[in-house]
Amino acid sequence: MTDPLEGLREQVIRCRACPRLTRWREKVAREKRAAFRDETYWGRPVPGFGDPEARLLIVGLAPAAHGANRTGRMFTGDRSGDWLFRALHRAGFANQPHAVTPDDGLRLRDAWVTASVRCAPPGNRPSPDERKRCRPFLETELDHFMPRLRCLVALGGFSWSHLLRILQARGVSVPVPRPAFGHGAEVALTDELVLLASYHPSQQNTFTGRLTEEGFDAVWRRAREILG
Repeated sequence: MTDPLEGLREQVIRCRACPRLTRWREKVAREKRAAFRDETYWGRPVPGFGDPEARLLIVGLAPAAHGANRTGRMFTGDRSGDWLFRALHRAGFANQPHAVTPDDGLRLRDAWVTASVRCAPPGNRPSPDERKRCRPFLETELDHFMPRLRCLVALGGFSWSHLLRILQARGVSVPVPRPAFGHGAEVALTDELVLLASYHPSQQNTFTGRLTEEGFDAVWRRAREILG
């Protein structure tokens, strides 16, 4: 029997549905950043990764141009990933606190990391049409994990709204008016499924102190409490 997540991975990697994103990710992979000039960039859409039996789903916005677009693994090789995996390690969701390359030995426990958009976008701003075309990949992941899913963590306001729209379309009862995003916000969507919000661990948030390690850790402690 074909592994549904492996099948999804192949679909993601082959995708060329968005001309602007395809041109951009491949241009970045050719021109590279000086610090990585000797590396071979991934330069393709980036699939999710983690524990295929996860009860925690973590959703970011999109791969970083010189992070996951370079390494081929979500949140790997950039400052945002440094913050994320340190926090996940402290909370017991990762076996190590760093993510440098796909073969660095990182393993996630009871967690799956993915994104709303799978290609690095110019200016980190995918268009509405690009978001819409990429949406089925996240929907497929949600369908796979939903029977055991207990907690969703949205990294950033877009992922928060995007998840609420997808879940509502799938028959999950979303409060009206739709809950507002805010760091630490929490919504019980069912008796067994909770959505948490966190500021994205981007340099824009971490360098300015908008997101602190203490505040970030609080989200993962709450996720751990939800999972029991």
